Amino acid sequence: MAFHLEEVTTARSRREFLLLPVRLYKDTPYWVRPLDSDIEKIFDPSKNKSFEQGACIRWLLKTPKGETIGRVAAFVNHKTAWQDNDQPTGGMGFFECVRDRAAAFTLFDACKHWLEQQGMQAMDGPINFGQRDSWWGLLVEGYDKMPNYGMPYHFPYYREFFEAYGFREYFRQFTFYRNVEQPLQQMVHQRAERIYRNPDYHFECVDKKKLAKYAEDFCTIYNKAWVKHEGIPPMTRQQAQALIEELSPILDPRIIYFAYFKNQPIAFFINIPDLNQALKVMNTGKFNLLGLLRFFWFKLTRDFDKMVSIVFGVVPEFQGRGVESAIVAYARQITNVDNFQYKHMELNWIGDFNPKMVKLAQMMGGQVCKTHITYRYLFNPQQPFRKPSVIQ
Repeated sequence: MAFHLEEVTTARSRREFLLLPVRLYKDTPYWVRPLDSDIEKIFDPSKNKSFEQGACIRWLLKTPKGETIGRVAAFVNHKTAWQDNDQPTGGMGFFECVRDRAAAFTLFDACKHWLEQQGMQAMDGPINFGQRDSWWGLLVEGYDKMPNYGMPYHFPYYREFFEAYGFREYFRQFTFYRNVEQPLQQMVHQRAERIYRNPDYHFECVDKKKLAKYAEDFCTIYNKAWVKHEGIPPMTRQQAQALIEELSPILDPRIIYFAYFKNQPIAFFINIPDLNQALKVMNTGKFNLLGLLRFFWFKLTRDFDKMVSIVFGVVPEFQGRGVESAIVAYARQITNVDNFQYKHMELNWIGDFNPKMVKLAQMMGGQVCKTHITYRYLFNPQQPFRKPSVIQ
């Protein structure tokens, strides 16, 4: 069958880009329709800072009769293209396609050729045009579970498409599950007690009246704990403040924790309610009247019972001292009350290149419930393929 690509440039094609997965996954009980605005802001230069040093293009794949059977986006950020890479590397993502290898390869070819024109020599995918914390990786395990907010769900046959085309596994991202009521291991309590005996340490939940302060503290810890990792740029105070303001409507102070030493911020453990529980009920893609009614019905009849751990960090000079155990044990104290709202926790997006975080998740009693793979495709297959460095 002959296909043709249509660049997404009009209101009609942008709408079709959003609606294709709605049709593809209509009989898939675990898929959750994301908010249209969460997808569209990625491709809006006024809202996505990645456009300041990059470019993006989207396509729909059509049959001769005009039926949309696939979609994809390709993008390049010239600021990060060489970062920790042996070759300039762009990205592709938001791939959706019917079960047709030729159709999938047509979409992959479009991304490759466009990225070559941008001077790239490789592409990662499926990834986001922006931060790693959302829409990153291909689901390969956990098809019988609902994705967390901002994380992708995919058909199992997508993996065959990527690997048959020549994409190779770059790294894996694990999601760990634990029952909130599950006791922690004794060694966690023992390590925590050693920290608690030192009065220079203290731990606290956030106070929503002091969000500006916590944004500052978050930025301090993040830049010390995470920026040394490959592919992660530093965060500015303004970005931290914007992030906190964006999350403020859903922040629950009972599940966000900070640690301090002599009143200096040294660690955080950030959890949020899993909004996908509500979006699954809404199933509209937007907070219109119907969506709002369904959201309030969800809050009235069910409410959130799952929280998602979105980021955990300890500044380097305090790593390995027991602070990790202490902040986890502190969280357990807060949640260990009768009729606590949240019964389930998922620790989101832990890379296989970060064995310390994998070990921490296991120490908390977590079990892998979902796995995503970030693939890399070298345009010149003779080039050496290098995986990310393991975080020591």
